[in-house]
Amino acid sequence: MMTKTTNEDIDILTRTLYGEARGESDAGVQAVANVIKNRAGIITSIKSVCLKPYQFSCWNEGDPNKAIISSLSVQDTTYQRCLNIAKRVVNGSLTDNTNGANHYHTSNIKPYWADDTKITAIIGHHIFYKL
Repeated sequence: MMTKTTNEDIDILTRTLYGEARGESDAGVQAVANVIKNRAGIITSIKSVCLKPYQFSCWNEGDPNKAIISSLSVQDTTYQRCLNIAKRVVNGSLTDNTNGANHYHTSNIKPYWADDTKITAIIGHHIFYKL
């Protein structure tokens, strides 16, 4: 259980999912949401996890996704899909399909921190780790 989740947390989580995983299956979007939830743990908010500098590229200055997610209409069908998954991950009705992951990256890169012995799941185009 994390700190109390606000409507703002859910909106920012939804926009993060849109920016990071909108092209993935529902399981892929769910997995990214689980990483964020796992990072939030019991001491911080979803908002602070999503907006922490350089953690989720869609919020970085200069990333083309930042302008897209900032002006995204809540009526957008993909926003609604991500919102549904975000709410279900936060309320616990969707399980953690990453086996506790707290990091991930797309399969077409290999960040310096990626440790193959810490992989917990591969879902869609993302590799998940518990570091």
